[in-house]
Amino acid sequence: MSVMEQADIQALLPHRYPFLLVDRVLELDPDRRIVGIKNVTINEPFFQGHFPGRPVMPGVLIIEAMAQVGGLLAFKSMGQAAKPVVYLTGIDGAKFRKPVVPGDRLRFEIDVVKKRAPFWKMQGKAFVEGELVCEAEVTAMVTEEKA
Repeated sequence: MSVMEQADIQALLPHRYPFLLVDRVLELDPDRRIVGIKNVTINEPFFQGHFPGRPVMPGVLIIEAMAQVGGLLAFKSMGQAAKPVVYLTGIDGAKFRKPVVPGDRLRFEIDVVKKRAPFWKMQGKAFVEGELVCEAEVTAMVTEEKA
């Protein structure tokens, strides 16, 4: 059972296809932790050129998906009072341990390391079938949308 489905995710994140990289949220503990899913399919537009005949999901897009899941955590932690905007401000210690290919199901586990407004520091890990494929510490700035 999901905590957030696609319509809920689109209501919070400004991203849209082909750049919306979160399909579902399975767990959410505001201010602490979130678990999100990205189903990797062969029809993703980046596979046309990365790489023909041997499709591999670009590492930067794995990090972007991780950041989007972290953004959902920040939005849900703030409540609905404001219209927040999240900007990725840093990536530290990124490691890619195994290629992600079509048919994989990425499971992102994001934990808050530190939160001091407007900055959030989160530790993210991405798994495929229980095996760690990527990890990074991401920092984001959460502000209110300006008219």
